[in-house]
Amino acid sequence: MTEIGTLSCSTGGALQISVEAEHYRIGAEDAKSLLFYGRAIPIYEDRSQGDIAIEGYAAMNASGKTVMLHTLVGSYIIPLVSFQRVARGEAISAPLFPLAPGVTS
Repeated sequence: MTEIGTLSCSTGGALQISVEAEHYRIGAEDAKSLLFYGRAIPIYEDRSQGDIAIEGYAAMNASGKTVMLHTLVGSYIIPLVSFQRVARGEAISAPLFPLAPGVTS
């Protein structure tokens, strides 16, 4: 698998997603909802005008071992342990990998 983007920690516990030229954000409270309750959460894109728009969602896969990130430009996967380490601030960033087309869980 080839790395295609990164997940990194941002100010206030938010998570930053960088994929090619696109930049997205997951709020700190949303990340907690995903990690503690397994809920699907929104992925936001910060627009230059200061507007915020939901551009996708993140959810755990059926086995609970990976987090899938679905955006308008593509779908990506990251091991749950890597997502947790970045969310807790134990790691600065972690790689994202492309999710095979047609895979939903």
